[in-house]
Amino acid sequence: MWNRLRDWYLALIGIIVIAGGLYIASHSGSTDGALKEQSKQTEAASSSAETPKAPGAPDQKSLQTSPGAQAPSTTKMSSAPVASSAPPTAAENDTSASHNHPAANTPQTNVAQAPTAAPASRPGQTAGAMSAPLAGGGDPAAGKLVFRKCQVCHSLEPGKDVLGPSLAGIMGRKSGAEQNYAYSPAMKDANLTWDAKTLDAYLEDPQKFVPGNKMPFPGLKTAQDRADVVAFLAAPAGSAVAQTQPPAAPAQPPGAQAQPNAPAPIAAYVPDARYTVRSGIAEGRMVYIGVGGAIDGKVNPVLTAAEGQVVQLTLINGEGAEHDIVFPDQDAKSPRVTGKGASTTIAFRATKSGDFVYFCSVPGHRQAGMEGQFTVTPRLAPQTVVEADISREPTDLPPPIGKRDPQTVRVDLLAAEVEGRLAEGTTFGYWTFNGKVPGPFIRIRVGDTVDIHLKNSGDSAMMHSVDFHATTGPGGGAAVLQVEPGQEKAMTWKALVPGLYVYHCATPMVAEHIANGMYGLILVEPAESLPKVDREFYVMQGEIYTDIAYGQHGSAEFSVEKLLDERPEYFVLNGSVGALSKLHPLHAKVGETVRIFFGVGGPNFTSSFHVIGEIFDRVYAFGGAMSKPVEGIQTVSVAPGGAVIVDFKLQVPGNYTIVDHALTRLERGLAGILSVEGPPNPDIYNGQAMSGMGH
Repeated sequence: MWNRLRDWYLALIGIIVIAGGLYIASHSGSTDGALKEQSKQTEAASSSAETPKAPGAPDQKSLQTSPGAQAPSTTKMSSAPVASSAPPTAAENDTSASHNHPAANTPQTNVAQAPTAAPASRPGQTAGAMSAPLAGGGDPAAGKLVFRKCQVCHSLEPGKDVLGPSLAGIMGRKSGAEQNYAYSPAMKDANLTWDAKTLDAYLEDPQKFVPGNKMPFPGLKTAQDRADVVAFLAAPAGSAVAQTQPPAAPAQPPGAQAQPNAPAPIAAYVPDARYTVRSGIAEGRMVYIGVGGAIDGKVNPVLTAAEGQVVQLTLINGEGAEHDIVFPDQDAKSPRVTGKGASTTIAFRATKSGDFVYFCSVPGHRQAGMEGQFTVTPRLAPQTVVEADISREPTDLPPPIGKRDPQTVRVDLLAAEVEGRLAEGTTFGYWTFNGKVPGPFIRIRVGDTVDIHLKNSGDSAMMHSVDFHATTGPGGGAAVLQVEPGQEKAMTWKALVPGLYVYHCATPMVAEHIANGMYGLILVEPAESLPKVDREFYVMQGEIYTDIAYGQHGSAEFSVEKLLDERPEYFVLNGSVGALSKLHPLHAKVGETVRIFFGVGGPNFTSSFHVIGEIFDRVYAFGGAMSKPVEGIQTVSVAPGGAVIVDFKLQVPGNYTIVDHALTRLERGLAGILSVEGPPNPDIYNGQAMSGMGH
């Protein structure tokens, strides 16, 4: 009997030891994975202001020489990134900002600044090393990386409120207690004391924990992220890990032209609010069920819009009975759909504010449960984008070079991994050149020697490189310029052939680096220059592959499976949805000639580039500047890694929509606006634009 009990006892001890070992290994692996994931985030994205120009750096005008002026032997052409951050997620962010932001007021990147140096490590700590985790399981150094999601809206300086209240000394503070900050009634009445447990619960789901507060971000995804950021907020104010405030934005130079705050109205090609519902049976009755975005899976979801907005709604027949959808107070009604899988789409303008209903007009269906609420708020005032804007403005490019002799041109690029705005309420972890998508527009002359310096931010998790399609040599330079985080490499190459060329990162997996935003254009001007035009614009198309569906709010992550299957969730111009419509529309005047430098970063889809309502007078096909341009062209095919130059004269005022004429991509975010001001021209276009068409 004793021998048998002893054998069972030894067996039990062995099982406990093995199970303990497996648990420790599993826990260690998950922690390492979490830290590795967090280390991908960059502190270069924590500032929303530009880095001041380095002493002695030339201004933008020094990049080119006007006719007749003596050119210097070497020109420096470099861009400092606008370090970005992602949307707010820290406690007590109680802004009233809406997700439908018509305008953004963000600083521009000058093309004559040195790249920002990587932040120094703390004494005694190697770059990227994490501090010791706290007893509660949070690592304050890892939390510092997570906190950049909050830094657009929250300061750590006492009394310095931004879009959200200052979080200095938040541990032990009462909710709604920051002086001089306008909290919502819900936060004022919450009567919370911020400690580790309360902060964790709030960060997991702010709306659920404090119903009715105005924090726009849905919360942090993982318990580890929450524990880390709580540990960071609890760190002593003077500690190295707590010093994360961005530098102040430089003053605007005298004579600089302010960007317009209110972009032109958006043409009806781009709806302001887009919804999809399908018919079905739920809760024992006939209903509409939301599909995608914030209404996904909700029964008879509440649909919202602002007065004057264009609403697009798609109805899918989910079970085979006959259905339609009616908005009687807006004079909108869909055709009926019969048969499972059939669908229809309607668009209408929300003409008046208030609480209304929508329903199915098939006899008996409304009474059976097919009725929901449609809320139209008063017209929105312009507001600032909450999420950091990584989209490069279309006017951010150097002026023409003019006639000069060949020279050496220095180009500085900084590879930086940043979290930024993908769409309203959605952010994405971009990989960038100089903090923007696309990278800086580089302009040189045929015969110039390019002295390229590529620096990889010390906060990067990945090796990065650059391949110039304008280069003759192995890898377009990428064979030389593979740069580890925190390192810098340089080389020179000579521009032999004029034209407009793409450049991009060429580090394996190359397609992933491109899809995450690492592409741009370089123009090699011919010796005699291109014909003069009044305005020039810089536009690039790309695809983004996210783990969450198009339109879903939150912090989107990259999906390699969708990349390999070539199934992008988003198609974008200049990096994000609405970049060239809501945020930075193109502006010009009647009588002016405009030139668009257009390229496709890709990595996979060809663009059918088209401007609705215009005809291209001159097209430099494939970006070639040596052949005679073709004339009178409607649409141009541009392959991934390709480019085109188009010129046209503006003769009629109004808004012109920039699209890929594979027009389903409009539904995935791809559209821009060229807004043209000036007197009407009835000899060419004589008609009254319908109300709400945006023209």
